[in-house]
Amino acid sequence: MGWQFFLEVLVGGLLSGVMYALVALGFVLIYKASGVFNFAQGAMVFFAAVTFVGFMELGLPFWAALVVTIGVMVLTGMATERFVLRPLVNQHEITLLMATIGLTFVIEGVAQLVWGVQVRRLDLGIKDEPLTWLFDKTGLMVSQIDLFAAVVSGVLVTVLAIVFNKTKVGRALRAVADDHAAALSIGIPLKRIWALVWAVAGIVALVAGMLWGARSGVQFALVFVALKALPVLIIGGFTSVPGVIVAGLIVGASEKIAEVFLGPYVGGGIESWFPYVLAILFLLVRPEGLFGEKIIRRV
Repeated sequence: MGWQFFLEVLVGGLLSGVMYALVALGFVLIYKASGVFNFAQGAMVFFAAVTFVGFMELGLPFWAALVVTIGVMVLTGMATERFVLRPLVNQHEITLLMATIGLTFVIEGVAQLVWGVQVRRLDLGIKDEPLTWLFDKTGLMVSQIDLFAAVVSGVLVTVLAIVFNKTKVGRALRAVADDHAAALSIGIPLKRIWALVWAVAGIVALVAGMLWGARSGVQFALVFVALKALPVLIIGGFTSVPGVIVAGLIVGASEKIAEVFLGPYVGGGIESWFPYVLAILFLLVRPEGLFGEKIIRRV
C-alpha cells in the first residue's frame, strides 16, 4: 500500500468528515442559542429525508418537493421550540435533555406512521462513481457523490459560520448564548432568536438527510448518523461552528485511516468505535474541546 492508496483513504475520510460536521452543526446551533442538547437532531435528519422522498413519491417534482419539505422542517423546528422547549425555560438541563429524548421517539413514530418503514432510494442526479478526470490525472479514486456531498456540506457550514459571526443576527445569537437575561435587557427578542435557530436547524437536518440518504438510502438508520456527530461535538466544542468543521475532518480522516491500517490487526470494525476513543481522550485532556469555551464553576 503506497502513498496513493493512503491519499485515497485520507480524502475519503475528509469528505465523510465534512458531512459529520454538517450533522453536528444542528446540535451546535441549538446549544449556542438555548443551552439545550437536542438529542432529537438525528430523528429530524431521518424525518426530513423521508418527508422529501415521500413528497416526490406523491408526484411532486424535485424542486417542488424540496421547497415543501423546507417549509415542513421550518415549521417542525419552530413548533418544537414553541410547544416543547419554551414551556421548559429555566428548567434543569436534565429536564430539557429528557424532553428532546422524548421528542426523538415522537418524530420517529410520526415519520414511520406517515411514510412507512421501507428503505427508499434517493437520487440527487450524482453518480456514485469515481471522478474520471481526477483518476486520469492523479490515479485517485474519489466518488462523485462523496465530493458533491462534501462541497454542499462545506458551503452550508461556511455560510452559517459567517452569518453567526459577522451579522447582526449572529451577534444577537452570541449575546443570547452568553446570558439570556442580559440579552433580554438590551432588547434582543429572545423567543424570536430561538425560533429562528430551530428553523435553521430543521433546514440543516434536511440537507444532511438528503446527502446521507443519497449515499446509503433513506431509512431508519439515518437516526444513528447523529451518534457519529457526538465525537465531533466533543472534540470541536459544543459552542463552536469552526470547531465543528475542524473536528469533523479529524473524526472522518482518523476513522478511515484507523479502519484501513489498524483494523486488520484488531479484527476490523474499528471505524465504528474509534471516533469515540478520540472523544474520550479529549474529555480527559481538554473537556471543553478544541474551540469550546472553558467553563469555570465556583465551588
